[in-house]
Amino acid sequence: MKITIVTPSYNSGRFLPATLDSVRQQAATGLEIDHIVVDGGSSDGSVALLEQHRASLRHLIVEPDRGPASAINKGLRLANGDIVAWLNADDCYQPGALQRVADAFQRHPRKALAFGRCRIVNEQGAEIRRGITRFKEAFFPFSCRFMVQTINYISQPAMFFRRDAMLAAGFLREDYKAAWDYDYILRLWRQGGAVRIPGPPLADFRWHPASISGGWYSRQFKEEWETAAADAGRWSPQSLLHLGVRWGIVGIYRLMEKRRERKSACG
Repeated sequence: MKITIVTPSYNSGRFLPATLDSVRQQAATGLEIDHIVVDGGSSDGSVALLEQHRASLRHLIVEPDRGPASAINKGLRLANGDIVAWLNADDCYQPGALQRVADAFQRHPRKALAFGRCRIVNEQGAEIRRGITRFKEAFFPFSCRFMVQTINYISQPAMFFRRDAMLAAGFLREDYKAAWDYDYILRLWRQGGAVRIPGPPLADFRWHPASISGGWYSRQFKEEWETAAADAGRWSPQSLLHLGVRWGIVGIYRLMEKRRERKSACG
């Protein structure tokens, strides 16, 4: 079984070595892994670093793009693995994660999508926001289309999909600023549903002020609600529940942001 991983990169040089290593180490289990990196023309030394790692990459594309979704789509169009995923240039896989993913799809060959646990870590790699992680995981036992339309509890770095489901679903929406992954989850779900991979985390999502979730959370949850409403119906129970979830989460994020600002002012 072959797995293709696409990594969009833009001025993430300080995190790239850990990301590249986390993908390369997955091959120790004997899996065939294709790693495609699409860099939008970084100016922080990322391109030179990627050139040093070119031997471990199937494709390295360095050219301007229209943002992360555009870069990911370039990689997805080149993907030829049985299983496909994307891993941002500041995120990482846990050891053995891709073998567990391959095993899950072998047990459930008709599922379009597989997902598992995902830690949130800071710039230094230490786990943070455990409450948010546990909140998402609380929905895992009830996983179904209704639930995922109500709240996005799937963390993108720990999400994987069959290539034939990808081709049927199409590619990412490049007009979205932050919620292209959630929109894609809903479209993939229509191609065969999802299976949860039990056990320890598959990946680490790195939260920092420059990340999309760090700086664009209000836009992100607005786009997520619009996506749920389009998929389930604007006045469906799922959409109305999602609307409440949206404002609850945005309110919590704003309180957390104010707390950080107060700490910074006091420091």
